Amino acid sequence: MNDAEESVRGVLAANLKRVRAQRGLSLSELSRRAGVGKATLSQLESGAGNPTLETVLGLSRVLGVPISDLVEARPAGEVTVVRAAEAEVLSGRGVDLRPLRRIESGDAVFELYDQVVRTDGTQISGGHSGTEHTVVQAGRLRVRAGRQEVELGPGDYIGFDASLPHSYTAVTGEPVRSVLVLQYRAEQHRHLAETARPAAWGLWH
Repeated sequence: MNDAEESVRGVLAANLKRVRAQRGLSLSELSRRAGVGKATLSQLESGAGNPTLETVLGLSRVLGVPISDLVEARPAGEVTVVRAAEAEVLSGRGVDLRPLRRIESGDAVFELYDQVVRTDGTQISGGHSGTEHTVVQAGRLRVRAGRQEVELGPGDYIGFDASLPHSYTAVTGEPVRSVLVLQYRAEQHRHLAETARPAAWGLWH
């Protein structure tokens, strides 16, 4: 596999085409339901697009699959190494995410990300499936989940029901380095796929 195929763009292109075909959706229909331009989707499926975090989140919700089903290549062996310099970044309004690994264990599915919360905006989510876990490594992070707001420093952890509206903000003028883990129960993962029909479609953001 060449470098382009190993990139987020290349992996997303292959996975998006595969999942869209499994759902029996045309580009036009996926465009309509996801609120993403058809030309943008065509570029993403050709590996030429520049996917944003919000676009990937929206597509995962509409297609009824976890983010990792779209952005992660399946490991080929027993040892998986992700080099920081080689992993492409998914950028959102206020965060940069590097997908590191999808882990399936018993009745749980975990998605592991290296996360940087930038100083140029607040990352806002209207809520999505699963449980969200964050461990701050450097900087100070303000997290709002539902009606509760907390400020975290290095070594601090927060976990919450990801269906709550939530936001991340860097508060001291420096980026926040953190590890983000999204956790799904196996039945939640199955439910995402089983309910990927018109009545259940919508966007996280």
